Amino acid sequence: MLEVDDLVGGYDGTQVLHGLSLRVEAGATTALLGGNGAGKTTLMKTLAGLLPVRAGRLRFLGEDITQRPSNERVHAGLVLVPEGRMVFPSLTVRENLRLGAINPRARPQWQRSLDRVFHLFPRLLERESQLAVTLSGGEQQMLAIGRGLMAQPRLMLLDEPTLGLSPLMARQIFELAQRLVADGLTLLLAEQDVFQSLNAAEHAYVIENGRVAAEGPARKIADDPRIRHGSLDRLVDVSIPIANQEDVVARHLHRHHPSPGSVGCSWRSARSSSAVRIGSSSFASSSGRGS
Repeated sequence: MLEVDDLVGGYDGTQVLHGLSLRVEAGATTALLGGNGAGKTTLMKTLAGLLPVRAGRLRFLGEDITQRPSNERVHAGLVLVPEGRMVFPSLTVRENLRLGAINPRARPQWQRSLDRVFHLFPRLLERESQLAVTLSGGEQQMLAIGRGLMAQPRLMLLDEPTLGLSPLMARQIFELAQRLVADGLTLLLAEQDVFQSLNAAEHAYVIENGRVAAEGPARKIADDPRIRHGSLDRLVDVSIPIANQEDVVARHLHRHHPSPGSVGCSWRSARSSSAVRIGSSSFASSSGRGS
C-alpha cells in the first residue's frame, strides 16, 4: 500500500531521515519503534506532506506522491493523527469532527462517518457540545482519532497515540487499533510502548538516528533478547567507530543466535559520520516525548 524508498528529510537545515526505506502492507498494522529523537514523528510528518521530501520516493496505492501536497494525500486516503492530539480547543467535539470530513471524498458522507465515530466512542457523543479544551487527555485522543476517521482514511498514520495517557486508556487505544484493522483499515503506528505495539502489529521497523536499524515480523522482533530485556543499548557500544560496528553486530547476533534463521528479523548497522548507538535507554518506556 505504501512504499518508502531512500527517504531523506528533516526540518529547515537539519537532516533527520537518512535514506530510510520501508513498506506498509494493506489490511494490517505496521509498527514503528524507537526512542526519543529516532525520527518517528519526522517520518510521519513527511509521509503526510507536512515536511518536504529532500530525496527519495513515496508511493501510495501505486501512485507517486513524493511531491503531492498534504491535502491531496488526505484526499487519496493517507491521514495523519498527530502526536499530541492537536485538537482545536475552542471548537466543540462535533465541530472538530466535522472538520475531519473536509476533503471532497469524505464530505458527502460526513453524517455516516459521524455516526460511526460516535458508535466507536460513545463518550464523544455524550460530550458532543463540549469544547475540546474541557476534555480529558484520553477523551482528546479519542477525538483526534475520530477526526482522522472522519476523513475516511485508507491508511491511518497514528503518531504516539498513547503519549501521556493512563495505562488503562493506553490499553483501550491499542484495542481500538486492532478493531479498526479488523474492520479493514491499514495502520502505521509510531510508538515507544514496544510490547503493546508488537502485540498489535504484523510487521515492525526499529528506527534509530533516522535509519531503519531492524525490521521483521512483529512476533520475531518481540522474541529478540534485546526487546525482551527492554533495551537495545547493548547492541552497539557508542565508543566503537562506525567502520567496526557491523563486526560488533555480527558477533552479537552469533553469540545470542548461532543459527542465521533463529531471529527471523533483519538488524542493520546505522551509518553516519560518527559512532552511534542503536536503541535508546529503554524501548519499554511508554512515557516521554517522541521524535
